[in-house]
Amino acid sequence: MTIQRMDNVLIVVEDLDAVISFFVELGMELESRMPIEGRWVERVIGIDDVRQDIAMLRTPDGHSRIELAMFHTPNAISAEPKDAPANTLGIRRIMFAVDDVEDVVARLRAHGAELVGELAQYEDSYRLCYLRGPEGIIVGLAQQLS
Repeated sequence: MTIQRMDNVLIVVEDLDAVISFFVELGMELESRMPIEGRWVERVIGIDDVRQDIAMLRTPDGHSRIELAMFHTPNAISAEPKDAPANTLGIRRIMFAVDDVEDVVARLRAHGAELVGELAQYEDSYRLCYLRGPEGIIVGLAQQLS
């Protein structure tokens, strides 16, 4: 076997509390939060003098996780452009299956999220949208219709 599973996706953030609140509102569960530093992490990520706080969130089914990292040292580096469009190279979004897409959009707007485009329907199968949340993080939401 090549891999056992996808363990997590890392997102580097500036405001750990705001991003945790956003993902908890989406329905993820905060699994752990802790400081990380030391030679072992420096060796793994290839950066010296690392001091960061991380938070691990998991989906309600327990199969997927997001790791959030806020660097104290060295400072995080911003990517350009900050609010990159969907056709920019690299990871653009994380997609979540939801029961009621309109309800989730309304709840996440209270955390500063904005629609990237609009809520659209794909045939008789899905209602879909992209939301830009705190720090420009894009999440896709898909509500299965049939």
